[in-house]
Amino acid sequence: MKGFIFLGVFAAPFYFSQTTDSVQVTNIQAVEFTKRTPTAKTIINVGKELANKNLGQDLPILLKNQISVVSTSDAGNGIGYTGFRIRGTAGTSVNVMLNGVPYNDSESQGTFFVNVPDLTSSASQIVIQRGVGTSSNGVSAFGASVNVISKDPSDEFSVKSDDSYGSFNTYKYSAEINSGKFWKNRLSVMGRYTHIHSDGYIDRASSNLHSYNFSALFQEKNTELRFLAFGGKEKTYQAWNGIDKATWETNPKFNYSGIYYDPITGAEKFYDNETDNYKQNHYQLLWNQRFSDDWKLETTAHYTKGKGYYENYKQDAKFSKYNLPNIIDNGTEIKTSDFIRKKWLDNDFYGVISTLYGKLGNLDLNIGAVANQYYGRHFGNVTGVFLPQIDEHEYYRNNSVKNEVSGFAKAIYKLNQFEFFGDLQLRNINYDTKIVQLGDGEGADLYRKWTFFNPKVGVNFNIENGKVFVSYANAHREPNRDDLFANPSTKEETLHDFEAGWEQQFGKVVLTANAYYMDYQNQLVLSGRINNVGEFIRQNVDKSYRLGIELSAQSRLSDKIQLGANLSLSQNKIKEINSVQNNTDVVLKDSDISFSPNIIANGNVVYSPFKNFNLGVTAQYVGKQYLDNLETADNQLKDYLVPDFNMSYKLPFQKQDVTLRFLLNNFTNTKYVNNGFSGPYYFAQAGINFLFGVSLKLK
Repeated sequence: MKGFIFLGVFAAPFYFSQTTDSVQVTNIQAVEFTKRTPTAKTIINVGKELANKNLGQDLPILLKNQISVVSTSDAGNGIGYTGFRIRGTAGTSVNVMLNGVPYNDSESQGTFFVNVPDLTSSASQIVIQRGVGTSSNGVSAFGASVNVISKDPSDEFSVKSDDSYGSFNTYKYSAEINSGKFWKNRLSVMGRYTHIHSDGYIDRASSNLHSYNFSALFQEKNTELRFLAFGGKEKTYQAWNGIDKATWETNPKFNYSGIYYDPITGAEKFYDNETDNYKQNHYQLLWNQRFSDDWKLETTAHYTKGKGYYENYKQDAKFSKYNLPNIIDNGTEIKTSDFIRKKWLDNDFYGVISTLYGKLGNLDLNIGAVANQYYGRHFGNVTGVFLPQIDEHEYYRNNSVKNEVSGFAKAIYKLNQFEFFGDLQLRNINYDTKIVQLGDGEGADLYRKWTFFNPKVGVNFNIENGKVFVSYANAHREPNRDDLFANPSTKEETLHDFEAGWEQQFGKVVLTANAYYMDYQNQLVLSGRINNVGEFIRQNVDKSYRLGIELSAQSRLSDKIQLGANLSLSQNKIKEINSVQNNTDVVLKDSDISFSPNIIANGNVVYSPFKNFNLGVTAQYVGKQYLDNLETADNQLKDYLVPDFNMSYKLPFQKQDVTLRFLLNNFTNTKYVNNGFSGPYYFAQAGINFLFGVSLKLK
């Protein structure tokens, strides 16, 4: 394959067990079923594998060393607006769930982890399935699915605090309390509050984040009820405009957001409230009913409320743009002025998810039904800076409703060393958006309806201490709001995903390998352009594919030394795309898909000189990638290698647990870029930086 380089020595922390402790967690039946499916997957034990890195950075940054993952950060230091791509596919093509409940925004299909800061602190497991994976809830996975599973309250009373401080005036304060079991040993509750602040690496790219989590668990014989309430409030200074290449070379921290010029002196100034403000609350009620050893039912009712706005200083803007009349001042018609603009989103998402797990001899069944509705209200207000003196004039409004009713049936049949897998899913979606008040380019009158049938089949062959598998999955996916607004004739995507894998343990060494071929029709790829709020614009390409192999190795050489590595090699191609070069129409064949490096390699080594003291080094190498789909030389990001150092020490106290943690990120001070858009424009990433944390737990 073109451009392949073997760099297995530079691997990432591929942790030393993909299984988890036998602790009680939400959606445990779903996890157990997923373990047996013939899919490429990683099951992360959060407490063991991510705790030492969880000092305030967002979940995508904590997952950056997983197989085929590239993480990004607008502010440059992993706090605020962050995201990830898996197998080159953007976050809009990664299906994210929280306890099986869809988290992707129904309209944009984006995942905004800034709205649920410190999510990792309340998670027990994270299940990553690469490729289509198995049928789940929410939009179809076109690169991967990620299910974040909450932890249950502890059986024993405890109080815990996690505090940290680091570069760019970054700090985190977090407190958690567990009641232990009470009321005849049936009920337990847990609560957490976290505050995270950072000035950001990029100028003014500050984050002020608050989050909470409350959970209650009731257990009575064969019945379990869980109630979860969690969410967050964020205020971040905008950093989604990027900078041009020349500025990155001389002043990589520069931020264009909020820039305006003094109308008298012409001096460059920055508006101090060019911010994004949003609050999101999640409520989930999970009922698990055990009918017998072989039959169980999980039902979840959920409701998510989100509301917020982003604010901009708009200089010399036309009154007509905001549905305002021109004004007359001393006989002179004035057509423009300076405004403060706020664009609002007020949305509700609710529904019911129910899954029945059963067993008939050697046949395991998993039957599920989903009904969800999203209601979104989009509107904008402006106030005048100079003239006219107006207060919160609403200049546009549009409303959207998106409904989904879907169902699936999954089965695994065991025959000697074989396990045959089948999965059928039917999704019915309709999307209706209407303009209530017309604004300049805001909203549209659209109605779309889709019905998708998504079949999947596969087989495991169990071998000594391992297995080999092959699978095929067919998936379809509807375009998002921005796709349809940009082009109402945008087509739905279709994917044929072929996977083959092997995993086996040899003594203290665990090896896995996975090969895949993902064949797309009408794939919506990132075009390399962004809209006025920093969201990437997508375009249909007729035929494209992603072909690759993913390798990993992990070994515990001794009680003191552990090694891990993973390597992803791929080709990601558009078979044919039209372009204009030098005013001439050109047809490009087999061009690289944007943001899809051919190589991602990770590795780590952990050295434990004595009990409860760990020293580790991780590193990630990412090959070159393009910001567009035309292989334009100026729009190519260079490859980079970024190493991190981490240390943890649990002090030898008896009545309390005290753990010290230290991260030194990018300790080689590498200057690199992992995200941007055509121009080229870059999102600069921080050089050497640190985080130091103290965790205290009283029992």
